[in-house]
Amino acid sequence: MNRKELLKGVKRVVIKVGTSTLTTQEGKLNEEKIKLIVKSVSELAEKGLDVVLVTSGAVGAGMGELNLNERPKSLSEKQALASVGQVALMHLYRLLFWAYSKTIAQLLLTRGDFSDRNRYISARNVCNALLAKKIIPIINENDPVVNDELKVGDNDTLSALVAGLIDAELVIILSDIDGLYDKNPSKFKDAKFINLVENIDENVLKAAGGEGSKFGTGGMRTKITAAQMATKIGSNLIIASGADPRNIVKIIEGERIGTLFLKSGKKISSRKYWLGYGTSKKGVLFIDEGALNALKNGKSLLSVGIKSVSGKFERGDVVEVRNAQNELVAKGISNYASDELARIAGQKSEDIERILGHRYDESAVHIDNMILI
Repeated sequence: MNRKELLKGVKRVVIKVGTSTLTTQEGKLNEEKIKLIVKSVSELAEKGLDVVLVTSGAVGAGMGELNLNERPKSLSEKQALASVGQVALMHLYRLLFWAYSKTIAQLLLTRGDFSDRNRYISARNVCNALLAKKIIPIINENDPVVNDELKVGDNDTLSALVAGLIDAELVIILSDIDGLYDKNPSKFKDAKFINLVENIDENVLKAAGGEGSKFGTGGMRTKITAAQMATKIGSNLIIASGADPRNIVKIIEGERIGTLFLKSGKKISSRKYWLGYGTSKKGVLFIDEGALNALKNGKSLLSVGIKSVSGKFERGDVVEVRNAQNELVAKGISNYASDELARIAGQKSEDIERILGHRYDESAVHIDNMILI
């Protein structure tokens, strides 16, 4: 099946442009390339598509504004650069989109906006309202105020989270590489380009290596993680070169550009997507092999399968579920607080009321409130 068929019916697109695409080697904004990005996004909007632009470049723009050639080391200095650069970046976007009679809006998000269900729904409603009015949302992480706990981490991951937020059918990640190779093309001359990925397996993960540019934060591994996320929610994802921003339009027209990661045949609900990737965990439940097999067979997690509990959390908080090898296998909403689960771990469901004096549910985490990772 050709690209045009595979991407048929795309109405909502998330386009992520990285720092290496938006800035020069010296870290200043590459205005000529940004003009082409804006032109391409505007063309998609003219075709009737809903487009959300996830943009990096705030720190790079700040470096250019302050004539710096190296990223600072301290967090506060990076945040100060981001606050300076964000103004310059959005001012440029506004002027350029105005030339194409397009109105833009800015959303600065943090991990907290995704992990808190009410804020998540609010952000979703705002995006839908903007798109309904044919306004182009421009999204970036709120770098000047985030810390490690609140940080999404990189804009590749952010683009996949936004895809779930707006139910996008396609995510386009523009990078400083033209797609995925079976090994690092800068080190191996015999590296082969991978045009289509139908399933992200261990071989694909091994092929994803290398660091990002000196101005960016993401490498190929973060893009593969984004692809793992987006394809589960029903979005195709393409990694393509940002050297020529016209690739944006060419991709929509069905040209064979970049690496296409096909959406999963079994789409998960937006609620479970939020649960799996948007939330921040408050604790960890370690389970035995029998419980793991039960989860894989679509069963809820019972207290009898819990070996130990880590962290302090309340009933209704999100917890990670890990196996004996400390590998993450699921995330879900706990029916019990951490101190309660510690008391009933390894015990049968019929004994919960005798031990605690009450029983909220026979399961520790119900399968409807859980997603396998």
